[in-house]
Amino acid sequence: MNNSIGPSGSGGGGGGRGRGGIVGERKPLSVVVFDCVRRWFLDTLKEAKAGDVNMQVLVGQMYASGYGVDKDEHKGKLWMTRASRVRSSVWKVSEKPPGYNASDSDSDELKASFGRGIARMI
Repeated sequence: MNNSIGPSGSGGGGGGRGRGGIVGERKPLSVVVFDCVRRWFLDTLKEAKAGDVNMQVLVGQMYASGYGVDKDEHKGKLWMTRASRVRSSVWKVSEKPPGYNASDSDSDELKASFGRGIARMI
């Protein structure tokens, strides 16, 4: 039996795509995305437990919104509290979607204050 990959991308023995070949069974996109998000949460949680403040904020946001994990606002607040011991600005992003960080919040505040300054000049 030839187990090399041929030009068609299928393994030897006629397995082919989606029929037990190298690619495997097709899954709905929603299942694939859910699996990726869940793995992202687990990887982030590992880094957060190791002390990475940015990952602690992200885990808090993920718990608070139910992104990659069952929604648990209490656990979200616990992770935000842990992160806030190092960086108090985390509370600015505690209600934001996962991935939104304090530096984004600071940028938004600067834009808003810049806009108010321009309005005063006019």
